[in-house]
Order: sequence, then structure tokens, then C-alpha cells
Amino acid sequence: MARNIEIKARIGGIAEMEARAAALADRGPIIIEQDDTFFACPNGRLKLRARTVDDGELIFYRRADQSGPKESFYLLARTREPDALREVLSLAYGTAGRVRKLRTLYWCGRTRIHLDRVEGLGDFLELEVILAEYEPPAAGEAVARELMERLGIRVEELIEGAYIDLLAP
Repeated sequence: MARNIEIKARIGGIAEMEARAAALADRGPIIIEQDDTFFACPNGRLKLRARTVDDGELIFYRRADQSGPKESFYLLARTREPDALREVLSLAYGTAGRVRKLRTLYWCGRTRIHLDRVEGLGDFLELEVILAEYEPPAAGEAVARELMERLGIRVEELIEGAYIDLLAP
């Protein structure tokens, strides 16, 4: 499975953070609408991400629910029929919830910088540092911490879990 090091932080607003991210980035911005449906999954998290009516991907991932930089293992499969796949998986496993967001993506080297406006939650920043096959997690954690500092993200702004957890009643 592919791996990365992730952090997620609540931010006051996307406009201010966007200027900082753009100054560090070598690619972007790319604007992406995402509609994520989460399914019951005892071994991690399983979500279907729909971008359009004929473009989506099924994503399985596993990571610790902690606030600091953490290793995430993931595997994805593309689909041209996200609505049909959502219906099949909903009937088979049941849904755990849905997260809709507008994402602005920047690339800084091997790191994806996501600026997310999440429906019902507000604005967030995510960093995903892609790890090479045998690279130790500590190398990616160092990159994440450096970018946090350069972006002005404080430790107290970091959150645990996923957006779906924050939406839970």
C-alpha cells in the first residue's frame, strides 16, 4: 500500500493561508469539488470520493487518530460510476456519513497542501507528505513539521481523526 505522513489543522480562513501555500508551492492551485461517502469498515476507513458523475475513486486507508504528524496507509481504485458504486456499497455495508468539500490543492515538492472548505465544519489545512517505498516515517514527519512552521500552523490547531468524525453528532 502507498503511504504518506499527514496532518490536519483547523484554520481561520482560506484566503490568508492560500497566500502562504502559494508562496511555497511549485504547482497549483487546482480547485476540486469532492463528495465523500464513508462506509462501515472495521479495519480502517473506506470512502467513495465522487468528483463528477463519471469520475470517482474508492479509497481505503488506515491511520492513527492523533493530532500530530501520522503515517497513513492507503489504496485506491478509480471508478467511472461513483453513484452506482455508492449505492452498492451503501446496501452492502451501510453508510457512516458524507463529507462535501471544496479543496484547493497545491504541491510543494512531494507534499500535497490541501486547503479545504468543508460543508458544515469550516476551513482546514491538510498536509500529505508522500513517502517512498522504504522511507522511514520520521523523514516525512520532518518535512511535515517544517511546512507547518513555514505555513504558521501551531500545534494547538492540529486535529485528530477525519472530517467525518467532526460531523458526527
